Amino acid sequence: MVIAQRRLIIADPSGDIEVPVRLFQPEEDDRMWICRYEIDWPNRRESHFAAGADGMQALTLAIRTIGVEIYTSEYHESGTLRWCEQGRGYGFPIGDRACDLIIGDGTKAIEP
Repeated sequence: MVIAQRRLIIADPSGDIEVPVRLFQPEEDDRMWICRYEIDWPNRRESHFAAGADGMQALTLAIRTIGVEIYTSEYHESGTLRWCEQGRGYGFPIGDRACDLIIGDGTKAIEP
């Protein structure tokens, strides 16, 4: 069951393209909890999940993982992706360690 959805926008010369991001209700799966999510990029659907010790941890990790996937996407890199305002982030937390991994050599600043 989808519990939350956000629509990001890709600016394209032919017009804006919606990118739905869906988050599903956490579920118990073989002694752990998982939280599935989907990102509908223009050319593919990414379907993944995050796992945790309980539903809350799985949900939190899924939201952060969505953030990492978005910030490492070709659309973020090209500057064509936005949520509310261009350059103001996408509303997904990524955590301190993820920032370190994404920023790498420190030449890029990421605003979650």
